[in-house]
Amino acid sequence: MNIQTKYHGEITVHKDDILYFEKGLPGFPNETQFVLIPLTDDGLFQVLQSTVNEEIGFITTDPFFFKPDYDFEIDDATVEGLGIEHEKDVTVAVILTPQEPFNQSTANLQAPLVINKTNNKARQVILNNTNYLTKHPLFAEESVSAKG
Repeated sequence: MNIQTKYHGEITVHKDDILYFEKGLPGFPNETQFVLIPLTDDGLFQVLQSTVNEEIGFITTDPFFFKPDYDFEIDDATVEGLGIEHEKDVTVAVILTPQEPFNQSTANLQAPLVINKTNNKARQVILNNTNYLTKHPLFAEESVSAKG
């Protein structure tokens, strides 16, 4: 099927690539179907694009690339709701807030996207009792070393 996108114009997506967010995303409860579209050639950044509303597209990334020690637990209800059977079936992404210059961009580590690759069910999980921020500096280590 063809969809209109925020950053790529009209593209063709395959039904097998659609991610299903049963309850939508926080602030977007009616947006339940998204696709991840590569934004950069290296695959480090993607766009989580609504299949219905072209204006709803979030830049995402793999949080472990920028924060290798990123760690959190998923509650049993989420594991069950997403049908997760094995850790290897899970992909995690985080939504970015792009800034100018780009190295000032932040990542929402407090609400990661958890995706079950086997059934394409996904959910944005809001972590409680954590030190992770909704606007965690993406290039924090780079900034610290540049000041030092």
